[in-house]
Amino acid sequence: MSLFRHARRYAAGVLLSLLLVAPAFAQPALWVVKNAHTTIYLFGTVHLLPNDTAWRYPALESALAASNSLTIELTDDDDAHMQALVLQYGLDPGHPLSDKLTLAENATLTQAAQTVAVPGGIQTLQVMRPWLAALTLTVAPLLKAGLDPAHGVDKLLQAQMSQAGKPVKGLETAEQQIHFLADLPPAVELALLRSTLHDIDQGDTELTELIAAWKAGDTAAIARLEDEDLRQREPQLYQRLLVDRNQAWAAQISHMLQQPGTVFIAVGAAHLAGPDSVQEQLRKLDIEAVRQ
Repeated sequence: MSLFRHARRYAAGVLLSLLLVAPAFAQPALWVVKNAHTTIYLFGTVHLLPNDTAWRYPALESALAASNSLTIELTDDDDAHMQALVLQYGLDPGHPLSDKLTLAENATLTQAAQTVAVPGGIQTLQVMRPWLAALTLTVAPLLKAGLDPAHGVDKLLQAQMSQAGKPVKGLETAEQQIHFLADLPPAVELALLRSTLHDIDQGDTELTELIAAWKAGDTAAIARLEDEDLRQREPQLYQRLLVDRNQAWAAQISHMLQQPGTVFIAVGAAHLAGPDSVQEQLRKLDIEAVRQ
């Protein structure tokens, strides 16, 4: 498995992400955090699904109905804003991508651009920084398949709560999320691209496994698929993309517990799985999250 799988899936999640599969019955994992006057639900999501994917169930709908507000990873990710951020932080026309790669890697990059049908082909990638090229190679086949980012679980929840007149807030901003990638050390950024090139033909299988695990509420499988290689083999990237953010979110949840009411929080499923999950960070603050 690629040690940068989580980084690539996170990157795709900035603009869109994931794919596929529909077991007969789905029950993605749900947790609750409570004190005397506050209830907070925690729900893991995937950021893009086919529009006919079934994932709702009664306990989830009851939690949404009982909640006064929704909190997701970010809310300022409209197309114009994201495009401006990508132009600001993702392009480097003065240093072509080919100058940063070996001859063999350049040949692989050219073939990958053709394989996943990047609009404009290799010339489009040449002006990109390595992190954006990796993201583009991950996202292009999803776009080609006609998958709509509006069908992501977080977006569907956002629409549902907005239609009910309930506020929707973000844990982070789009610029913060872009910086998690744009501020990677150069060697790590290049390794992210190289890993993407190496695994360019393996995405469908891995994504199918992940969506199946998510729909089954199998957090152990999610942790194995999303986090384990990264944690063991690239701790710096794991710390930046997962642990630091989970710690920050746990601190925000701790603060939310001081405000009476009921809050529904939906974040990427990888953040609610594994030894450094949001729930584990909450436990360090003496806050218990109970699986529903």
